[in-house]
Amino acid sequence: MTIPNPRTFDSLDARIILALDKDPEASALALSRTLGVARNTVHARLTKLESGGALRSFSRRLNPAALGYGLLAFLSLAISQARAKSIESGLAAIPEVIEVHATTGDADLMAKVVARDTADLYRITNEILEIDGIQRTSTAISVVELMPPRYDGLLDRLSQQENRLPS
Repeated sequence: MTIPNPRTFDSLDARIILALDKDPEASALALSRTLGVARNTVHARLTKLESGGALRSFSRRLNPAALGYGLLAFLSLAISQARAKSIESGLAAIPEVIEVHATTGDADLMAKVVARDTADLYRITNEILEIDGIQRTSTAISVVELMPPRYDGLLDRLSQQENRLPS
């Protein structure tokens, strides 16, 4: 995975993303008019952001409940470090595992999992436990999402830095 260099993400990039948040279907031409920059500039910036890994896939915006997966859980996983690569592959093979992070603390990995209901979560958890190298899991079910992932505050701050260059 390519991690974007923060020095290459500037105030114009932030303004483009904020404009897309307001109108996700806006064309490069519409964005250029909204932002007062050339269409080719907007197109080049979007291409750079996508190829550089700053923009993720469109499907990440999807609400899993729309697919029938109304239950969200976080699984803390204790693993055998020697099996990390095969564990990663095993988790990736389970469609209901939608996100995995290596963590510090008591858990080695934190997995974000969607399920249809608690019985389905039980099935998924057992499928995860069958992966060679996973020693144990601990599950926390999300009751309600209080704050979805958000980046607009960070983008607003960056977009305001346009004329604040050090002297």
